[in-house]
Amino acid sequence: MRCTNKFLRRVICVTSCISLMCGTCACSGSSYSLPYSINSTDYSESGGEMLDTFASDLCVVNTDIGDSLTVSEKTCLGLFDIGKKETMYAINAHTQLDPASLTKVMTAIVALKNASLDQVLVADSDVYVNEAGAQMINLSAGDSMTLEQALHILLLYSANDVALLIAKNIGGSVDEFVNMMNEEALSIGATNTHFMNPNGLTAENHYTTVYDMYLMFNEALKYDKFSQIIRMSTYTTQYHLASGDMKELTVNNTNGYLRGSYEMPAGITVLGGKTGTTAAAGHCLIQLAADTSGNEYIAVIMRSEDTETLYTEMSSLLSEITK
Repeated sequence: MRCTNKFLRRVICVTSCISLMCGTCACSGSSYSLPYSINSTDYSESGGEMLDTFASDLCVVNTDIGDSLTVSEKTCLGLFDIGKKETMYAINAHTQLDPASLTKVMTAIVALKNASLDQVLVADSDVYVNEAGAQMINLSAGDSMTLEQALHILLLYSANDVALLIAKNIGGSVDEFVNMMNEEALSIGATNTHFMNPNGLTAENHYTTVYDMYLMFNEALKYDKFSQIIRMSTYTTQYHLASGDMKELTVNNTNGYLRGSYEMPAGITVLGGKTGTTAAAGHCLIQLAADTSGNEYIAVIMRSEDTETLYTEMSSLLSEITK
């Protein structure tokens, strides 16, 4: 399914209207169908000014595409050809799902858009995470690091306390940063997404879709620093403790392909991405991959039943590229 020039680039107020057009889908947790036709030739106006086209540089999908894969019943997925602007495969791409730490893709976008990499972030009590088993580096009030350091730890190690550190320092409060996340989601057309926190820990009314994750990841790739970080297998840094001492920290990429835990499909190179796992969300993975000609693709799998199944399904999805 090819992208077209028939869609409208949504500003926030118009995008909100689109969400209303799909009834209660923004809150119901049900599957979402696009409220406009792919082949529509209508253009909307706001304040008397014609809006820019929405999907002139994006892949679009409004139905399942492809039927050759065998995946678990709950799995939702999508495969998008960046160069051709083509959706190659899609299963339940507009079903609302808990994104777990895929949330941090949007956290990184908002941070990169609104702050400089050398901004110093200082922790306070808002960084504390009480959820058992949550990934953390155990920040304490008074600890500090730059945004550049924080983004590496956020995207590679998926530290939930670092997500809160970024949110509080850039948004002024965690709640305000989350508002910025939701506004940014709407501005890029992710109308079936709503965030309640910057780290993806389970919360009511915190959801997205496979397609919206494609939109967000595609947007994040426009930032060179994001693209650089997700390709790294490991990262070592030193940050300041409240005592004034320095603490050295080494984190490894949680992506099983980049760690070498799982073999990449023949003819495919996994360049980098973001993992996410909670009991509510299942096992999730979004990533950038390339074929032997250097053509790039975004692949998304959400709500897979376990780690082994996730990477088996992802390898099968990536193998569609070479067929």
